[in-house]
Amino acid sequence: MRRGNRPALSWQVRFRIAAEIGTGLLFLHQTKPEPIVHRDLKPANILLDQYYVSKIGDVGLSRLVPPSVAEGVTQLRMTSAAGTFCYIDPEYQQTGMLGVKSDVYSFGIVLLQLLTGKPAMGISHVVGRAIENGTFAEMLDTVVVDWPFEEALVMAKLALQCAELRRKDRPDLGKEVMPELRRLRELADESISQFLLNGCAVSSPSHSQASMTQKHTYMTSHAQ
Repeated sequence: MRRGNRPALSWQVRFRIAAEIGTGLLFLHQTKPEPIVHRDLKPANILLDQYYVSKIGDVGLSRLVPPSVAEGVTQLRMTSAAGTFCYIDPEYQQTGMLGVKSDVYSFGIVLLQLLTGKPAMGISHVVGRAIENGTFAEMLDTVVVDWPFEEALVMAKLALQCAELRRKDRPDLGKEVMPELRRLRELADESISQFLLNGCAVSSPSHSQASMTQKHTYMTSHAQ
């Protein structure tokens, strides 16, 4: 996964992006008095600054959802579904019923793309089959050579849960998804710290390593 002429994103940066986007979505969903549903979460709407800090952009399709709708069984009915096809909640697309878990579906697809670097079309089916067949390692984006397999598998399974066709089968973003993504981010941060402590940053870093070294330099300079 690349942005413009930038080097490929390391797994550490990808794990951090996943946690940051999840945090941003949760912020929208917890807005008072009415939760906000983004409705069009996709890689093109994830903005990265020069230090690889991510933010959710393009909230033009966002909708305020009454609390009774967001928290209850009943969903807000829309006259027509909005968003980008491969990322739209299937239930929302079929019924026009919108809820915060519509964003959770889109987030699941984005997480799978962070791991694989593959197009969104059919990605949940392909990754799910690879996990069942024991070939998930072949699905990971090959521009990253040092994937932590077990942790990547955890994220993939979490993403597949988010991308379940039925809304009721998707996990709660705040209670189930974010705790795991925070853990993976902590793992990534520890990996970066260990990498720098070992003195590897002095040598010529790979493209994957360059992105996480740049981020650390930014954090250090702003902490002084």
